[in-house]
Amino acid sequence: MFVDKAKIYVKGGDGGDGIVAFRREKYVPEGGPAGGDGGKGGDVIFRVDEGLRTLMDFRYQRHFKAERGVKGRNKSQHGANAENMIVRVPPGTIVIDDDTQEVLADLTRHGQQVTIARGGRGGRGNTRFATPNNTAPELAEHGEEGQERWVVLELKVMADVGLVGFPSVGKSTLLSVVSAATPKIGAYHFTTITPNLGVVEVGEGRNFVMADLPGLIEGAHEGVGLGHEFLRHVERTRLIIHVVDMAGSEGRDPFDDWQKINDELRQYNADLENRPQIVAANKMDMPESAEHLEKFREEVAKVRGDLEIMPISSLTRQGVQELLYRVADLLDQIPEALAIEEVTEIPERKVYKLEQDVDDSFTIKRENETFVVESVKIERMMKRMQLNSHDAILKLARTLRHMGVDEELRKRGAKDGTPVRIGDFEFEFVEGSSYYY
Repeated sequence: MFVDKAKIYVKGGDGGDGIVAFRREKYVPEGGPAGGDGGKGGDVIFRVDEGLRTLMDFRYQRHFKAERGVKGRNKSQHGANAENMIVRVPPGTIVIDDDTQEVLADLTRHGQQVTIARGGRGGRGNTRFATPNNTAPELAEHGEEGQERWVVLELKVMADVGLVGFPSVGKSTLLSVVSAATPKIGAYHFTTITPNLGVVEVGEGRNFVMADLPGLIEGAHEGVGLGHEFLRHVERTRLIIHVVDMAGSEGRDPFDDWQKINDELRQYNADLENRPQIVAANKMDMPESAEHLEKFREEVAKVRGDLEIMPISSLTRQGVQELLYRVADLLDQIPEALAIEEVTEIPERKVYKLEQDVDDSFTIKRENETFVVESVKIERMMKRMQLNSHDAILKLARTLRHMGVDEELRKRGAKDGTPVRIGDFEFEFVEGSSYYY
C-alpha cells in the first residue's frame, strides 16, 4: 500500500536534573558543593533512507519520544547526554509544523538529516550556584523540557519521469511494458489511485525512474478528484511524458484533453508549465488514430510549436523504444536535481531562548482573594528550579523584587498573608519581600 501523508507527534527528551550534593571526604573540612549537572535530552532527528518508498511505517507508529538526559551525580559528575532518536523517512519527504504550517524541512537526498525536536538542556547542579556570599548553596535545577510538536509528513515521489494524462489513456500499460513494475491495469477510470514506480533500462548502461501517476480530471488544482494527492508528485519529476489517447476513446478530443491537463498543471504550480514535456500519442494501433494525430499536430503547433510529439502504441509497443531513447537523451541534458529550497536545520535560538533574553513583562489579576501573577520569564524559571530549599525560595524572591512584582502587588493592595499564585505554585505575600509556602 502506498502512503504519502502522515501526521505524527515528536518530542525531544527532557534534560536530566541537576542535584544538590556536598563533598564528604575525610580530612576535607567544609568541602563545598559537589552536585553535578544533568545530561542533555536526546534530539529527534529525521534522516533520509533511499531504501524507503512510502510513509507506511508511520501508520503504525505515530509517537516518537527521545530519551531524557541522565540525572547529575555527586562529586561534580555530569549526567550522560541521552542518545538522539533517528527516524528514517523516504526521499521526497516534506516536514510541516501542524500548528503553524511552517515547512521545517524538505528532505530529498540519501543521508540528509534535520533535527525536528531538540532535547532539553540538563539542569544545573549546586556547584554552579556557589558565590563568595553563599559558598554552600542548596540550589539546583530541573532539566529543561524537550521540544514537542505535531508534524505532518508529505511525500512527493522522486522520479526522473512522470506520466500524466486523463484516466484510461494508457499510462499504466506503458509503464508495465517498459519496466518490471506491475501496476494495476483495467478498462475503467482511476484504475491507478496511487503512484507506481518503475526503473526503465534503455541500454548502454542508461536507466531512469518512471512514475505512473494517478489520472487527472478538470478542477484537480482545486482538489477535485484525486486533486492535490496527485499533483504534488508531479513537482519532483524532471521530465513529463504527457500521454494522450489519440484514438479519441469515449468521444474525447485529444487536443482538448492535452490543453485541460496543462491548464491544471499550470494552475497548481506555474513552474510546471516550463517543465520539459514530451507528448506520447498513444493507441496509434486503433482506427482513425493517424487522422487524429495529424489534426492534433496542427492545433498544438498554433499554441506550442516546439512541443515534441511521438506516436506510440503501448499495446503493440510501436514507437515505445524510440520514446525511451529520446527521454534518456533529454534527461542527460536536464540537471540531476531540481531547484528545491531545503531547510536543513531549525535555528537553535528558536528552541533555547535564554532566561535573560525573555521579556520581563508580567500581568497581575485578582481571583477572589488571590493575586495571580502571569509572566513567561517567572513561570519558566519556576518550572526549572527545585523549589524545595530556602536558597531556591530566596532566589525566587530576588527575581520578583528585581522585576517589580513586589511593588506592583503592594499597589494592588497585597498585605501580609495575602495569597499569591504563579502557575501551580502558591505562597503568601509578606512585607519585606520575603515569600513562604
